[in-house]
Amino acid sequence: MLSQTAISERRACSLVGLNRATMRYQCQSTQETDLVQRIKAIAFERRRFGYRRVHQLLRREGLYVNHKKVYRLYREAGLAVRKRKRRKGLMVERQPLLQ
Repeated sequence: MLSQTAISERRACSLVGLNRATMRYQCQSTQETDLVQRIKAIAFERRRFGYRRVHQLLRREGLYVNHKKVYRLYREAGLAVRKRKRRKGLMVERQPLLQ
């Protein structure tokens, strides 16, 4: 709209009733999709790592992201730490304690 007419951004936004910050907003979803793919790759590679250790690995790789963002993306991706299976004990006859 601004390129077609010789009207200022401020005037155009006030006529339409739009906030100027909303007009200038650019979505950051492309950065998040790359980050989500990397988080999933780490989580499938290391199934016992939670979001905290994934966050540390991302920092070592040079991706400095807030831990809360890593947690949010980790949960939205449906990832969770795989719990270890409990071993069943061997059935052994119990002996009385020697005194």
